[in-house]
Amino acid sequence: MAGKMKIGPVRGLSGTIAVPGDKSLSHRSIMLAGLADRPVVVRNFLASEDCLSTVSCMRALGVSVEVKPDGPVLVQGRGLYGLREPDNVLDAGNSGTTIRLLSGLLAGQPFFSVLTGDDSLRRRPMARIVTPLTQMGARLTGREKSRYAPVAIEASGSLKGIDYTMPVASAQVKSAIMFAALYADSPTTITEPYLSRDHTERMFIQFGVEVFRNGLTVKVNPVRTLIAPATVEVPGDFSSAAFLVVAATIIPGSELLLTHVGVNPTRTGLLEVLRQMGADIEVVNQRLKGEEPVADLWVRSARLKGVSVGSEMIPRLIDEIPVLAVAALFAEGQTLIQGAEELRVKETDRLRAMACELNRMGGNIAENPDGLLIQGNGRLKSAECLTYNDHRVAMALAVAGMAAEGVELNDSGCVAISFPGFFDTMAGCCK
Repeated sequence: MAGKMKIGPVRGLSGTIAVPGDKSLSHRSIMLAGLADRPVVVRNFLASEDCLSTVSCMRALGVSVEVKPDGPVLVQGRGLYGLREPDNVLDAGNSGTTIRLLSGLLAGQPFFSVLTGDDSLRRRPMARIVTPLTQMGARLTGREKSRYAPVAIEASGSLKGIDYTMPVASAQVKSAIMFAALYADSPTTITEPYLSRDHTERMFIQFGVEVFRNGLTVKVNPVRTLIAPATVEVPGDFSSAAFLVVAATIIPGSELLLTHVGVNPTRTGLLEVLRQMGADIEVVNQRLKGEEPVADLWVRSARLKGVSVGSEMIPRLIDEIPVLAVAALFAEGQTLIQGAEELRVKETDRLRAMACELNRMGGNIAENPDGLLIQGNGRLKSAECLTYNDHRVAMALAVAGMAAEGVELNDSGCVAISFPGFFDTMAGCCK
């Protein structure tokens, strides 16, 4: 675990950067490849702490996963019905994706398993997963009346397909239900209040699963086997690219080219918001990798203005709100973010964390129950800030320090959860 880190102000960013592989897709590629009957090569896999937690859990279920440094990952799955009972508790570490998606996958297995995680993960809500899976016939029991992990999953026989209306748009909840739906006795339909990330839908299709979408409703048919592709190509992670996009936008004299970035429209709400604010971002060389759209992003520094961000946009930029708050401090006028109460149950309470730490740097942010009210002035000072062991908080504060007078982070090691080479990448493109 890294200790304190001082980050100084920079005079501009330039260069061409390939951002790391997408975290969401890296998780899903390992899980689905582990259920396949043939070997699958995963290219550009993100070997971060979160994704390696998924690798560890799948290995414990009998899947062979060979992770090579700076090379492709080779997965030899055991088939949809070939996983084995683990001989110990499955540890998801800090990864909400791992524990929630595996809950759905394990709900359909004919054996007993237990999922847990670190202190932070054990404080994150699990009832939103347990409720729909229980309706499908799964037998899950968690701590404090199934509100929190550890979660024990017993063999339940066959699952049944359900029609489920989600109270909150959540890709993790939707995906957990979709994984369980593979083992159901009939189709399952899931309806969201707003469209969340659709990576699971797209990757299911890539693995031969019938998925149908009608507006905000997605239908999944159960299968007997997966038709696995020989290779899965993971695009660059848009959420990792977001820190570079904002840094190049708010630091004068910057120009960056970010290559091979995933631009799935359910993920790119930040691009729309930044463009409304006046950002200079050009999307070029658009193409498809598997079922996922990919492009290169040209970003040049620009003057920004404040905007209002409503709840309908939140599912498409939920992970980018910490760094959006930084951008808003460098914009002219007021920015209002609403409908983002989901951020209070992430790795930390990200609304409170960003308001507290950016105000420590001289920002003007008021914390609302469901969001932030930010008054931009572009004049932040250097300060010692807490990262709360939250990777996105740490990287957002680093961007703020680079654009202002510097920052000292109490602990920078948490960035390895999603972007292990973040600080080296930023240093490499400083003028």
